[in-house]
Amino acid sequence: MLLVAILKGACFFLADLARSITCPVRIDFIGISSYGKSKTSSGEVKLTKDLDSTIDGLDVLVVEDIIDSGITLNYLVSVLEQRKPRSLRIAALLDKPDRRVRPVDVAYVGFQIPDEFVVGYGLDYAELYRNLADICVLEVAPG
Repeated sequence: MLLVAILKGACFFLADLARSITCPVRIDFIGISSYGKSKTSSGEVKLTKDLDSTIDGLDVLVVEDIIDSGITLNYLVSVLEQRKPRSLRIAALLDKPDRRVRPVDVAYVGFQIPDEFVVGYGLDYAELYRNLADICVLEVAPG
């Protein structure tokens, strides 16, 4: 099995998940973004780092920190399916179904959360707060 973490946020979840899987796994990383430094998706998806190896014929588990609009994952699944993996599944730590714009078939979800912007445990705002041990709601002071 190949675990593919979506950079940068899924690294923390991937590390904990990989340690709990008992079968042999390989790990790779892919970078994809639709947020930039904003709290909402721009709707424009870009691949920032591709996989280091081929996935042809492999069982692939994409590891994501949070599913929001579904735009990014919808795009990524389309790209990865063209590479002919034997199977392709998604595991997400967090899911915000109220924000879904595009459908995403998620095999494994840790927690469903309300429509709030969260940081910590790999989740960020403008590259900050990833190092927090807990997942916290980001509140921005008025003005």
